[in-house]
Amino acid sequence: MKIKQILYIHGFNSSPKSLKAEQTKQYLHQKFPHVKFHCPQIKSSPNEAIAQLSQILEENKGDWFLIGSSLGGYFSTYLSEKYQLPAAIVNPAVRPYELLNGYLGVQTNPYTNEIYTVTEQYIDDLIALEQNEITKKHYLVMVQTGDEVLDYQQAVNKFQQCQLIVQQSGDHSFVNYSTLLPQIAQFFKL
Repeated sequence: MKIKQILYIHGFNSSPKSLKAEQTKQYLHQKFPHVKFHCPQIKSSPNEAIAQLSQILEENKGDWFLIGSSLGGYFSTYLSEKYQLPAAIVNPAVRPYELLNGYLGVQTNPYTNEIYTVTEQYIDDLIALEQNEITKKHYLVMVQTGDEVLDYQQAVNKFQQCQLIVQQSGDHSFVNYSTLLPQIAQFFKL
């Protein structure tokens, strides 16, 4: 029997210590201790992040499932298509290169204090990862209409043929995320 493994991909300027990552780890430990949980500190460069995440998927054999939040949802979409994996994406970035144009320059990750620079190349690298054709059955998409960072409607439009949960109000952190962990587990058939 193949080992079931989840790769949790955090968002821009976030970390494995984010609330959703911690809640996911705790839930899996309690309810599905046989599932191996991976949540690395993702590299700041899009190309380095994808290389890092691809290496994890390729070096650890088993049945893989992806959970991605915000920019991590964008990366999850790329990886889902590349490796044909199921993905649960939470308030996903659909066109992060548009939003992050406003972040050009020096950034500091508040979790790690890493200092790095968002450049035009960073934006171009994000554009290159965009997936225009998606495998509808691979996605569980969860958005809240009160997301103050991303336009939830972009995700609704892109993933309208997928399993879609649209909750009224909320915010970018996805209020009450932990209550949807059983639905994620069901979607992954854990």
